[in-house]
Amino acid sequence: MKGIAWRATELSDMAVGVCLLAGIANVVMQLARPGVGYGVVESKVDSGNLLKHPIKRTRTTITYLAVTMMGSESERASYRKGVNRSHARVRSDESSPVSYNAFDPDLQLWVAACIYRGFQDVYQLFGTPVGSATWERLYRESSFIGTTLQVSPERWPADLEAFERYWKQELNKVSIDDTVRGYLTDLIMLKPFALPVRLLLRRLNLFLTTGFLPQRFREEMRLNWTERQQRRFDRLMKLIRAVVQASPRCCGPSPSTR
Repeated sequence: MKGIAWRATELSDMAVGVCLLAGIANVVMQLARPGVGYGVVESKVDSGNLLKHPIKRTRTTITYLAVTMMGSESERASYRKGVNRSHARVRSDESSPVSYNAFDPDLQLWVAACIYRGFQDVYQLFGTPVGSATWERLYRESSFIGTTLQVSPERWPADLEAFERYWKQELNKVSIDDTVRGYLTDLIMLKPFALPVRLLLRRLNLFLTTGFLPQRFREEMRLNWTERQQRRFDRLMKLIRAVVQASPRCCGPSPSTR
């Protein structure tokens, strides 16, 4: 039971960290594939629109990650039905500039890979240092992000080395045009939120989002990033890490009990 509790804490830390701290950067990465980008921009599922319902959509995403990575098979199956009902309405038509379908396993695998990459980045910054065996275990358990929907288990890269090969190959398919870039810029600048929130937080959000993005995605978004900004970002991450490490954990044993 201790091992299960610690596993749940590891995975929940990763999931919440990606959604709350690096969430918009991760959305940018996902939508950098044109099929995903236009699937979101043109989606007829109003309740899932990030620009109209940012809090609800974030809550839904956190719930999905929690169910897929820590839920039972029956819970995942139930959630799959709900997601599939929404995805059934997300498909291109004759006016769409690119072809897409929310049931496309290639696009779903890309989204899942982006979420895992976000897990990896956040946990490396703020999590308890772990060895290669633990990283491989966390990677295998993260496969549920994709396989809960239409990604078959054999399509998930077999190990971290295979994942890195997949990631480098798929970067060649990344492309953000003006339409998707405009949507993402509105999101980064917190357009869905009230004016006082935008004025207070948009510069910080732009800084954090750009800092969490790999350089390829910064270039696609036309976001400048200097060495000075990188040093500021690194200092801020060290400060947040110190706070995270000093904070009491809500559950699970200490790393020494693993």
